[in-house]
Amino acid sequence: MGPTARVRTRDRWAVSHAVVTVTDTTGTQVLRAEADAERAVRHTTAPAPGAYTVVVTAVGYAPAAAGAIVTASGRAEVGTVTPARQDGGELPPPGPWTIDPAHSSVAAVARHLGISSVHGRFTDFAGAIEIAPDDVTRSRVEAVIRAGSIDTGNGTRDSHLKSPDFLDVARYPRITYRSSALTAAGPDRWTVHGELDMRGVARPVDLDLTRLGTGADPWGGTRAAFRATTRPRREDFATHCNQILQAGIAAVGTTLKVELDIQAVQGTALPAM
Repeated sequence: MGPTARVRTRDRWAVSHAVVTVTDTTGTQVLRAEADAERAVRHTTAPAPGAYTVVVTAVGYAPAAAGAIVTASGRAEVGTVTPARQDGGELPPPGPWTIDPAHSSVAAVARHLGISSVHGRFTDFAGAIEIAPDDVTRSRVEAVIRAGSIDTGNGTRDSHLKSPDFLDVARYPRITYRSSALTAAGPDRWTVHGELDMRGVARPVDLDLTRLGTGADPWGGTRAAFRATTRPRREDFATHCNQILQAGIAAVGTTLKVELDIQAVQGTALPAM
């Protein structure tokens, strides 16, 4: 087992797309790893026992360094690293921003049988953000998700989720979200008020939004990173499939937890990747 690290903001949110570089006492790079789907950084290859420096980098954050000792067994637990933001708590510069799906994620968690959670994600989505120049509360966001791109890691379950019992992707291939207002909730936190349209049913859904940072990227652009969560009720969108056990426990929870990790690129065109 190689070095492991958790990269978190001051309020304990995971920092998306963090990269950990490990150097030895001469400054030579010996390992490099990116955050995984659980937003933890792990490396299966352990360097030789000894002292190392661990450097964490992420868009919108200053590089953070920590020391690590690799034991004879190859274990090196760095712990939690909290990089400092490179900018203040303001929204990114005004104007259009384009969500970069290659460096963003749309995930959902549902309770199953009242005792466990099922994790899924949508792999095909796009969106745009418009930061208002004079009144940030008038900023807007629009996003579209291809409902058929749901992926829970189980083909049978995915097919059921795409069926008329749930997403009904044949009749309603698109899930859309359009914001209507923005309310400040803290120095770098907002509530996004908007409308979610799924299965042909539109309902008001608020997003709890945290801005994670803004900074230059390696392709000459400027990126902004956000994290947002919401808990829409499944019944609000006409998904009624729910076996009830004799114990009275719903097979599928009535509320979903949706987690968005978003990187947006300033302007309307993404760089070549």
